[in-house]
Amino acid sequence: MQVVAVRLTAEELGAPDAAAEGQGLSRSEAIRAALAQYAA
Repeated sequence: MQVVAVRLTAEELGAPDAAAEGQGLSRSEAIRAALAQYAA
């Protein structure tokens, strides 16, 4: 797995953080899931 640095505002992190908390995931896991869904 590679590390990818991305700069996001606090507002932009709100949705993935909320999704991560609601699903019991880490922030990284939630963002990976969202990217996978977007790419599909």
